[in-house]
Amino acid sequence: MKNKPYLSYLVILVFVGIFPLFSLFVPGLPVTHDGQDHVARIANFYQSISEGNVIPRWAGNLNWGFGHPILMFLYPLSSYMATLFHAAGFGYVDSVKLVFGVSFVASITAMYLWLSRAFGKKAGFIGALLYGFAPYRFVDMYVRGAIGEHVAFIFPPLVCFFMYRLSQKSLMNSKNPIYQLLTANYLSFMGFSFSLAGLILAHNAISLMFLPVFLLYGTYLFFTQKKRSLAFMSVLVLGTFVGFGLSAFFWAPAFLEGKYTLRDIVTADGVEGRFVPSSWFLYSPWNYGQGNEITKSLGFGSIIGVLAGIYIMFKGRLQRIDRVFVSTSLFLLIGGVFLMTQPSKFIWDTISLLQKFQFPWRFLSLTTFLTAVIGAVGISQALIKENTKNKILFFLFCFIIIIPTIQMWKPKGYLIKPESFYTGIYDSTTDTGESSPIWSVRFMEHRPNHPIEIIGGEGTIETGSRTSTKHTYIVTATTPVRILENTLYFPGWEINGNGKSVPIQFQDPAYRGLLTFELPAGRHAIEIIFRDTKVRQISNIISIMSGFLLIAGFGGWYVWHKK
Repeated sequence: MKNKPYLSYLVILVFVGIFPLFSLFVPGLPVTHDGQDHVARIANFYQSISEGNVIPRWAGNLNWGFGHPILMFLYPLSSYMATLFHAAGFGYVDSVKLVFGVSFVASITAMYLWLSRAFGKKAGFIGALLYGFAPYRFVDMYVRGAIGEHVAFIFPPLVCFFMYRLSQKSLMNSKNPIYQLLTANYLSFMGFSFSLAGLILAHNAISLMFLPVFLLYGTYLFFTQKKRSLAFMSVLVLGTFVGFGLSAFFWAPAFLEGKYTLRDIVTADGVEGRFVPSSWFLYSPWNYGQGNEITKSLGFGSIIGVLAGIYIMFKGRLQRIDRVFVSTSLFLLIGGVFLMTQPSKFIWDTISLLQKFQFPWRFLSLTTFLTAVIGAVGISQALIKENTKNKILFFLFCFIIIIPTIQMWKPKGYLIKPESFYTGIYDSTTDTGESSPIWSVRFMEHRPNHPIEIIGGEGTIETGSRTSTKHTYIVTATTPVRILENTLYFPGWEINGNGKSVPIQFQDPAYRGLLTFELPAGRHAIEIIFRDTKVRQISNIISIMSGFLLIAGFGGWYVWHKK
């Protein structure tokens, strides 16, 4: 019976969280900025997996059929989730909508799970509502169609929840306190590592944004422990390494091989003209326009919650360490808001890492999290007395959070297209060109006349099998020939003729960035294969080893507890 109040609040949250999702049950794909492109990308992702590529890296049908390395650089977790739904029998559009719906409910649940344990069930309930019903959440879902960012909202509260769980284990005198902490709460250690890896795989830029938050929260937990132990901080460091190791198959190649793309060129001036007027955080109208036009409002409920947090902090209703927690959260909130405004331009110009976020208003992901936390602590403490007046104010505040967002619970329309539209040749790269190879043009903007053709000499070509990452041909050359394969070059592509390596040429100005090669007269069995580079192979090994060590540790923990 002890957990009954926590469970009842959670059931109510899940029930309320379903109402904004009713628009996902309408046939068709919600019309959003990126929704159609996400479906096409996921269709390529699923095709690659069905061909035996556990880690899809090349999208063969994107970029007007010339192929594209975008799958290497953009958050794979949402694509893996959609792949599971599609494998279960759902269409691509419905699979994408399921990812949005499941992620929305999961993020609310995760925030409640953390805050209810750390600050009480009322704080958990309020914080979960603020987190789920912030205007930016519906911008992501029904205006931008930002599936990666939407999925990422699940993980910051989950990371904090498992950090909190780890901090609650009191350590007795021991010669090996790290071992004792791990054996006492290994499941929380696993949860922390997997949650951090999930955040990185959900959205690499958002994960960078939250790392300072986790560092500060870990420090706060350290000082709240009755017996401050460096073992706790050591276990967090170890879990962080494991989390980065689990996700290394994605972030390491994306980081190290990004130099072969137009990323730095395309994003160099991304902040120009994208800063937010300060008044827009208090109120900006709901609309379905482009990035500069969408609402940047923090939400009425969030603003009231922040004011309540400031009030209880100065009224002395919190312990000293909790006042430090709230004040630090307020400091981060002010910093996040500042980075979205024009006066922060000198910081964006100085710190090149910020360019990875592309748009200043992407920090709304951080402010949405922080306002939920501050509001949860502030409102729950302001209404801590169990009397009729406070109960009425509590429910009134819940309505203030939800009611103003009702108009945001729908897209501006729906797109009805057959599945073949997404599974066939797609006339886009599905990004703004930042993932395009540096040797190619930003967008091809036309389909190739043929997959392969002879551009010098005489001969014939017989097409064999063709998958995303392997193309086979029989070339009969009556004279020495030069051949164009209408696929973009990126490190990993290899050409073999009759079992021997054939040099690739990809910098011909007439065929910029495309695979060209020469063959002598004769008959040639050609294989064009996209393989993992050394960087990708090492990254895969790191992820496999991290997963193996984590599971082996679980096996040892399970046997230890059995004994």
